[in-house]
Amino acid sequence: MTLIDGTVFAHGVGGSTDLPLPLAYAMVGAAWALALSFAVLALAWRRPRLDPSTPGIALPLWITRTVDSGPSHAVLGVLGVGFTAWVALAAFGGEPGPTNGAPGAFYVLLWVGIVPLSLLCGHVWAYVSPVRALHRAACWALRRDPATGVWAYPARLGYWPAASGLLAFVWTELASPDPGALETVRVWLVAYVVVGVLGGLAFGRRWFERADPFDLYAAFVAALSPFGRRSPDDRRIVARNPLSNLAGLPVDRGIVAVVAVLLGSTAFDSALGTSWWMTEVQSWYAGSPALAVSYKSLGLVAMITLVGGIFVLAARATGGLAGVQRRAMPGELAHSLVPIVVGYVGAHYLSYLVEKGQRTVIALADPLDRGWDLLGLGGLEVSYWLSEHPHLLAVLKVGLVLTGHVLGVIAAHDRCIRLLPRAHHLTGQLALMLVMVGYTFLGLFLLFAG
Repeated sequence: MTLIDGTVFAHGVGGSTDLPLPLAYAMVGAAWALALSFAVLALAWRRPRLDPSTPGIALPLWITRTVDSGPSHAVLGVLGVGFTAWVALAAFGGEPGPTNGAPGAFYVLLWVGIVPLSLLCGHVWAYVSPVRALHRAACWALRRDPATGVWAYPARLGYWPAASGLLAFVWTELASPDPGALETVRVWLVAYVVVGVLGGLAFGRRWFERADPFDLYAAFVAALSPFGRRSPDDRRIVARNPLSNLAGLPVDRGIVAVVAVLLGSTAFDSALGTSWWMTEVQSWYAGSPALAVSYKSLGLVAMITLVGGIFVLAARATGGLAGVQRRAMPGELAHSLVPIVVGYVGAHYLSYLVEKGQRTVIALADPLDRGWDLLGLGGLEVSYWLSEHPHLLAVLKVGLVLTGHVLGVIAAHDRCIRLLPRAHHLTGQLALMLVMVGYTFLGLFLLFAG
């Protein structure tokens, strides 16, 4: 939960009253769903089937040509830069308060909206990203190839810079003294643009693929999109099994840290809304902003470490592999957490995106808070239709959590039977299966208790 200029931005669902389903029923249903999924996989899925190199169904050639054309990239880049400038206008020129749309654009439209955008359209963020667009413009002015930089990106860094950037963002949102302050949004806007453009100039396109936190977040979610490229050499856009696309997510150093930050931070956001935290923990730091930051920071890091540490131990708890292979298993299986992240983020932020997103868009129609109606939205009011139908909301949220976990189990099973010796195809997955069940129970418990 984030306090933004006197207005509470509740990231969660608001409490168990918003989910009129018994928690016990949801838990039992989740356990049966995962157990049956694993049983079916064990009996009917005995060879690897998820392959990102499968040809898929080719979309009309004009779609690929349009997506890859220079004018399309230019238009999308201008839109991305233009929207960023519009938000900056609200952040630097608008008045602090609930009518300023800059914090909502930052925490709602960007952080939450990037998930459905990437799921539906693939890695479109690579073309809409303002820092990528500004980097391309700078390279054009300097007559340089955007793909290359002054130096080669250090391979030893892998995804670690992006994981650090994601951690900095979720800390700002969940543990910093005043996440909704316009000063906070201003610092992030300037820092993200400056660091992104300079990083691109220094290391080329690889910077965005490994170090840009929002670009990597979008790329990980887009790996679960039904759209992909036929092959690295044949760039035609095809429709393919999303789990096959997910299996092609590049493995690199720090990949477990990325998914642990995404999953752990969302779980911690839910924990902040539980009655235990609000009645017990808050009493420990009540009246002390410094202690509040300390407790929240420790809780955030502890949750991320717990999520990542348990996953690493479970992924390594298999027989039949040499030490080097066993140490590589967490990275090889990290992609299986992406559906869980997407399912839990979708469940946790669904009503938040729909309702706070409307408020943000309406507020951005008047970026300077001068009574303007530049987008023609001044007469609109926020619709709370989704919250007014709690049974539908409950079904959607629980369904998103369970779907994400079932897809994660499938992705992990396929990778395990690809990597593990035949004698360990099932026994080698038991620890990971228990962790998946634990994640499901934790996610549902926090979803209902938040």
